[in-house]
Amino acid sequence: MNEEKKSKVDGIGEVRIADHVVAVIAGLAATEVDGVSSMAGNITNELVGKLGMKNLSKGVKIAVKENIVSVELALNLVYGKSIPTVSEKVQERVKSAIENMTGLTVDAVNIRIAGVTMK
Repeated sequence: MNEEKKSKVDGIGEVRIADHVVAVIAGLAATEVDGVSSMAGNITNELVGKLGMKNLSKGVKIAVKENIVSVELALNLVYGKSIPTVSEKVQERVKSAIENMTGLTVDAVNIRIAGVTMK
């Protein structure tokens, strides 16, 4: 995930976007959706969170090939919310955020519901 994507800026130079930045954008966009409790991560991410350090790309996997992005998100949803409705909103929000902020094209936003939390 340490790769950077280049894009040419009109005669001024080039802009490089690290994959980690795209993952952070995706994670933040997903957690803004009503019904998403949190991002789900592996045990390392959970321990880091308990130590008070924020990992803003927790639960996000990014694959970028020739300026086309595929995103995989692991989410914890709020109990009682519609999984299909919340998932669709997350997909739309993540796609829009990445495309607007980076200029990259989002091919897919795949979601895995890892858990359900009570309010």
